[in-house]
Amino acid sequence: MNVEQIFEVKGKRVLITGGSAGIGEMIARAFVDNGAKVYISSRKAEVCNSLAAELSRNGKCYALPADVGTMAGVRQLASDYRAKEPRLDILINNAGATWGEDLDNYSEAGWDKVVDLNLKAVFFLAQALLAPLREAAAAPDYARIINVASVNGLRPPALETYAYSASKAGCIMLTRHLAKRLAPERILVNAIAPGPFATRMMAATLSEHGEAIRASNPLGRVGEPEEIAGVALFLASRASTYTVRRQN
Repeated sequence: MNVEQIFEVKGKRVLITGGSAGIGEMIARAFVDNGAKVYISSRKAEVCNSLAAELSRNGKCYALPADVGTMAGVRQLASDYRAKEPRLDILINNAGATWGEDLDNYSEAGWDKVVDLNLKAVFFLAQALLAPLREAAAAPDYARIINVASVNGLRPPALETYAYSASKAGCIMLTRHLAKRLAPERILVNAIAPGPFATRMMAATLSEHGEAIRASNPLGRVGEPEEIAGVALFLASRASTYTVRRQN
C-alpha cells in the first residue's frame, strides 16, 4: 500500500488536448513533474511549442499542435501521435470553448464552434486513437480516457452559454456510454466536472461575476492548480483501477 506506487504515472504516455493553457496546462505540469511522457496539443502552435520547451526542462513534454475543433485536426493529431508512439496510456480530452449570447440572438456559428470542440472532438479523437489505447490496455495496468466536462453540464448556469452547458452535459453522457463499451477492453473512461478555476476562458466571467461565483462555492473560492491535477493523477493511476462511471 505504498502511496508512491499506487499513484505512480512515471513512464506513462499521455496526450492532453488543450494542454497549453488553463486546466490543460495545470494537468500537463503535474504529469511531467511526476515522470510521465506528455504530449500537449492546442491550435496555437507557438504557444504549444513554447510550453513544451519549458516543461521539458523538468521532464518529457512534446508539442503536437492541432485544431481538434475540426475533423481534419482530429485526424491530424491522431496521425501525428501514432507516428511517434505505438501505445497511448492516457488520453485527456480537455480542449474546450464557450460562447455567450442572449437567447434571441444565439448564433449557429457559436453553437457549432462550441459543440464541435467540446463534444464531437471528444468522441472522434477517442475513436481515432483506439488502436494505441488498446495497445496500452494489454499491459498490466489499464488504459485511460479522461474527459474534462464541467459543473455546468450538471446544472444550468446563470449565464447565457447554451452550447457550453449542453455540450458538457453531452460529454458526461458520452463518458458513461464509452465507459460501458470500453471497460471490458481494459480502457477506463471517466470524466471530471470542474467548478471555476482561474483560467483564461474564465477570466472575463470571474472579473465580472467573481464575487457571486465564490460565494456560491461551499469553500468560498475558485480551484487551485494542484486540485485539478490531483484528480487527474488519481484517474490516471492504479489508485483508480476500480473507478469507472458505467451505466447498466
